[in-house]
Amino acid sequence: MSLKRVVMLLILLGITSATAWIFGGEVPTIQLAEPVKAIGMATAIRVRVDADPSVRSFRATVEQGGQSFVALLERQRIVRRWRILRPHQPERFYLIEAGRRAFPQLKDGPAKLVLEAQTDDWRGRSATVAIDLAVKTTPPSITTDSGQHYINQGGSEMAVFQVSADATDAGVRVGVHEFGAWVLAGGGSGARFAIFAFPYDVKPDTVPVLFARDVAGNEATATFPYKLFPKKFRSREIELTDDFMKKVTSEILAKTKEIPPSGDLLKDFLAVNRTLRQENNIVLAELRLKTQPRFLWSKPFRQLTDSKVEAQFADHRLYRYKKEKVDEQDHLGFDLAITANVAVVAANDGQVVHADYLGIYGNCIVIDHGYGLQSIYGHLSSIGVKAGDNVKQGQEIGRSGATGLAGGDHLHFGMQVDGVQVNPVEWWDAHWIRDRIEKKFPDQRLPGT
Repeated sequence: MSLKRVVMLLILLGITSATAWIFGGEVPTIQLAEPVKAIGMATAIRVRVDADPSVRSFRATVEQGGQSFVALLERQRIVRRWRILRPHQPERFYLIEAGRRAFPQLKDGPAKLVLEAQTDDWRGRSATVAIDLAVKTTPPSITTDSGQHYINQGGSEMAVFQVSADATDAGVRVGVHEFGAWVLAGGGSGARFAIFAFPYDVKPDTVPVLFARDVAGNEATATFPYKLFPKKFRSREIELTDDFMKKVTSEILAKTKEIPPSGDLLKDFLAVNRTLRQENNIVLAELRLKTQPRFLWSKPFRQLTDSKVEAQFADHRLYRYKKEKVDEQDHLGFDLAITANVAVVAANDGQVVHADYLGIYGNCIVIDHGYGLQSIYGHLSSIGVKAGDNVKQGQEIGRSGATGLAGGDHLHFGMQVDGVQVNPVEWWDAHWIRDRIEKKFPDQRLPGT
């Protein structure tokens, strides 16, 4: 091929590439980050836009009865038609605040959310998405029972109440914690029950409230009769030794890989005791999402037979090293000891949702008992079950040990309600279960048992 033809071919390829460079790309795509069926007084809507190479403009409007209300309008100040001068940002997220608070003219009833986006290139390709939704500004109704509730700080309780048919979410809120409600079989239309906790670290003057929300996010709340018994939890001092810190940190850091060793023994221990403890408790809390919507148990829970209590729920621990205070943490469970390598059994019927190593808890098993109630078994030397196994009360699930953040062989036993750890003592008490749980169901026993 002659040089002239090569040059012409290169020029042609260059023109073709330049044309594709300038005029190429696709129509932008617009998606809701989360489904939206209705807007209320103030509803936040998150939208994702994919545009090549980036978004020039985005507009969101609410349309109803021939009127149009601009909820969001965002334009690039400088339009860069030539791609070489434009930033490449194909994905953008927009937060739209829509509802009657912003647009008082809106009325309850059908409406449309119209989303428009345009690309920041020569052609300025655009896309429009119209979404049918409803305007709903009246919250659902909620009615509580009139019975008195006696609540121990750090303990559990159950509430029964009624919500209207438009409620899509309901439960009990204590401070920042929300405990979901479940359908109360035999209680009539709209009947719900919620097993909830009054967390040990929530201020005693915090008022628990029932809540009900609808599809538009409108919320109704109600209080119920209750008496709280505040509790002062114990404090303990722990003198740290190099041998203890070396034992626990070498094992935990080697198994978790989440915290790289720093070479400083005290620094590594504090990272485990603070950061990893918090991360491990988040893992435990998220296991609430694996609960069954039914009772898996029918009898009171059992403490490990013949075990001696070495530490209690919510003990406040102050750690000293060479007589200097270096840390303080709360212990959320009971430490139960008998002898080394003793058989650990399920405290009640349920299904295993976790059976693996978990940082400060070492070899750890979590059993779901239904409706957000779960038991926790830590520091095991061995695990004898796997996630998904159904277990019976008294069935051996592992052996006690000193894995994780443990100084000696024992069982760390805990319980949690909807991801919030609570005092297990109540769940060991047949009278408490009878009065606080069973009697509140229509036939005065656990449904399905």
